[in-house]
Amino acid sequence: MASMARRVSRSCPAARVGAVLAILACLSGCGSGAHRDVGVSVSADVDPSPAPARPPSAAGPPAITPRSLPASCARKAMQVLSDVATRVYREGVQSERAATAEYFIDTSLPLRQAVEHGDAAGVRAAARALIAAGRITNLRISRTGAGSSGAPSAPLGGGQLLADVGPPALAPIPGTLTGAGDAPIASFLTSVWSDTGFVLETEGITQGFASLRQAGRSLPGSLALAPGPLPSSGMLSLGAVHYHYASFPVTIYPSGRARVYLLRSDASLLGLCGASEQDTLVNTLRRVAALIYESESGAHALQQVRRVQYDPALLSAVASRDPLATREAIEGLLHEHVVRLRVSAGGRLLSDVGGPYVLAPVSGSLREGGRQIGSFVLSIQDDEGYKRLAQRLAGVRVLMYMGTELVKNSLGPAPGEPPAEGPYTYRGERFRTFTIHAEAFPSGPLRIVALVPIPYS
Repeated sequence: MASMARRVSRSCPAARVGAVLAILACLSGCGSGAHRDVGVSVSADVDPSPAPARPPSAAGPPAITPRSLPASCARKAMQVLSDVATRVYREGVQSERAATAEYFIDTSLPLRQAVEHGDAAGVRAAARALIAAGRITNLRISRTGAGSSGAPSAPLGGGQLLADVGPPALAPIPGTLTGAGDAPIASFLTSVWSDTGFVLETEGITQGFASLRQAGRSLPGSLALAPGPLPSSGMLSLGAVHYHYASFPVTIYPSGRARVYLLRSDASLLGLCGASEQDTLVNTLRRVAALIYESESGAHALQQVRRVQYDPALLSAVASRDPLATREAIEGLLHEHVVRLRVSAGGRLLSDVGGPYVLAPVSGSLREGGRQIGSFVLSIQDDEGYKRLAQRLAGVRVLMYMGTELVKNSLGPAPGEPPAEGPYTYRGERFRTFTIHAEAFPSGPLRIVALVPIPYS
């Protein structure tokens, strides 16, 4: 996943919501997730977030401060947000994204050939190509078996280091590269989480600040806290602002342990407080689930808008009002994050290709020679993708409705009619529900009923 150097702004934390796998790479701008109309001047490289507002670094050891909001609310909200951030971290270890990274390493012919010939320069070039393609952030290759050059074999995990490419990272993933006859020819270590990328995703989905700390010091690229020991949870002051924090362990690439400290201010947590700890749990997960949805019409979607607006085949087909050519052009644009694309011109639909149930539509215009020749609506997420994200990152199940039609169900057969808000029991399992009012493709309401398992874990 590509990371960005800019920090998340406190006034628009949704600008860095994480969306895992090819799914997780959603870097959204501020907005409600409602249907957007984007003109030709939109830039995929422009993040509408204001300048970042980081808390000042502490001049000395973090000062423990009096509580300024209910202790039970702060404790529960930070526990839930830390759990969400931990789930995001695990997406770099065991997920479709991690499996995809291993697949592209295993199937890279240039990498395999370079390893078999002991060509360190070729291995480094192949590793850089995989990183540049966005499949991985890091790759370390050690030759472990004899290749076609007849080099002596070495025990798995040892051998000749041929390449170690990539920035500081987290969540190392080990693997074995095989050659002819499935014989091991190298061991590898890879990652899909650069430390900067993980910090940004964590800050976005939790709307807080993150400090990656090792041996009592904050590592570069994250919020700098004063050096020295810091309990795993508690309160501290940075400048004049009081923060609650929680933390969880992570593994540094290629080895070593660290902790991620997640901070939220007193004022920012007040809106999550409920009459009970369970209410606070539901309020916190409601915000996370809404941020996941909002990200689908953010900056990552705008990148796809720009790609569509400048596609020569599509512009030519639309200018000619050719439905068949338009469909062929759309099929060439799908699958690189676009799940559905609908194109119109001259007051009529030319083509609509993609999945039947998608969400968070974004619209734009098609222009040629300075004049508008058509328009389109696209989506980068379908109902299945959102269902998976909500369950994996927020730990909630979802029922999705278009009108009265149930279009996605992660609860189970015959889910009944859960309330928009409140307690619900399904086959002996207890839940608390909340509702997100979203938008279907190409327009119209989409109702997402989320179910929080009670007890939550």
